[in-house]
Amino acid sequence: MDETLDVWFAREILLHEDALVCYLRRNWFNRDDIHDLRQETYVRIYEAAGKLRPATPKSFMFATARHLMTDRLRRARIVSIDTVGDLDALNVLVDEISPERRLDARQVLKRLSEAFDCLPDRCREVVWLRRVEELPQKEVAARLGISEKTIEKQVAKGVRLIAEYFYANGQAHRGGRPGAAETEQGTGHDQQQTD
Repeated sequence: MDETLDVWFAREILLHEDALVCYLRRNWFNRDDIHDLRQETYVRIYEAAGKLRPATPKSFMFATARHLMTDRLRRARIVSIDTVGDLDALNVLVDEISPERRLDARQVLKRLSEAFDCLPDRCREVVWLRRVEELPQKEVAARLGISEKTIEKQVAKGVRLIAEYFYANGQAHRGGRPGAAETEQGTGHDQQQTD
């Protein structure tokens, strides 16, 4: 037979009251609110457990308290950075992504993609393997059949060309790949190392 909700609540939640109060004191700026926060946390847990008992009650209790504090901060709208002891512990989204920021991020990503596409083939392949797939330099060298020193040079070259593309707003290399003229005008030694 299932135990009553009250018995479960006393055994699984109230047992950790001291830990909950310490958590609230550590993470909430106004000591006068601690009693209310504790009680509201209990109410939320009790109501949720009435529908479905959590598998890990203690973790659920702390998550509920964290969500409650987050809700209160959102309702307050303007919160001084000094008001909360540990924002990371609360998992509060301090800076929500606005449509403008989302658009800006897409534009930056598009420019990065354009800059990446403009890299010479070997350079693009090396940068992809090292920086995107995060393969070790030694593995990239073995896979491509080139020296580790060449891998280093190609990564440095790729980063430099991408930066040039960004700082020139994509203007410097329109109509051709960044570094194409450099590769054509480079010394024979450079071409052997990079191709």
